[in-house]
Amino acid sequence: MNPILSAQNLIKTYPDVTAVDGIGFEVEAGSCYGLLGPNGAGKTTTMEMLEGIIQQDSGEIFYQGQVVGTSFKHEIGIQFQSTSLLDYQTVIEALEMFAALYEKTVDLHQLIELCHLKEFIDRDTRKLSGGQRQRLLLAIALVNDPKLVFLDEPTTGLDPQSRRNFWHLIENIKQAGKTIILTTHYMEEAYRLCDQIAIVDQGKIIIEGNPDELLKQHFAASIIRLAKSSINQPEKLPDDIRLVDGQYEMFTDDVPESISRLEKLGIGLGECQISAPTLEDLFLKLTGHALRS
Repeated sequence: MNPILSAQNLIKTYPDVTAVDGIGFEVEAGSCYGLLGPNGAGKTTTMEMLEGIIQQDSGEIFYQGQVVGTSFKHEIGIQFQSTSLLDYQTVIEALEMFAALYEKTVDLHQLIELCHLKEFIDRDTRKLSGGQRQRLLLAIALVNDPKLVFLDEPTTGLDPQSRRNFWHLIENIKQAGKTIILTTHYMEEAYRLCDQIAIVDQGKIIIEGNPDELLKQHFAASIIRLAKSSINQPEKLPDDIRLVDGQYEMFTDDVPESISRLEKLGIGLGECQISAPTLEDLFLKLTGHALRS
């Protein structure tokens, strides 16, 4: 299958920093591709080059097999990290204004239903909650019926319930056949929504692939975490138990056997936690620092 979008060796430098340093990847049509990384990793700069907002210093971007041209901006939708709306404008007026900028538009009634805007369609945009505002901005990104949608950290600042509601909207958009490129620093969000991810750090992609497959490649099935206070003689611990961020960690494919081994070592299990590895664990393993640092 041919990718709908591909980037090759993108580089963007500023006087004091190389923001993007040779990033390249392919996005399959109908998929959700996630760019993950901490603030300052180069995610947004990469997105802005892909969107045509800024020009790369070198490298190439292809859309449907062709070098990106002037029509590209009419065929994509963008939800920026921050978007200003006109004061004293209602939700429906905002949608109609943005729709007027395009020759091709989606039916606004369908868009209102898709993004769940009906309950506040006549409300002043200044009076929207955070979740309502993000749903409106998503609708604006979809108003021209794009094949490819860019979402730049769309759930930052939302409460957990609003964030999950927004995830459901993104899943519906994907089911409708749209291709999505998403930046986020929420690992649960990336794991739920993305078919492929690329972890970006210091302007480079350090790993890329399907989230489940990456976790299987790098970790055992489970992590046993132990409170630091439960270890009386850390110098006698076996090599497979490591101190990470104030807790001891042990990766294992056989939890009962490992628990039995810990008991034989005289380790207290009162505060023991057992979980599956996450993308946060993967990032920490690869970079040595927490994802949101």
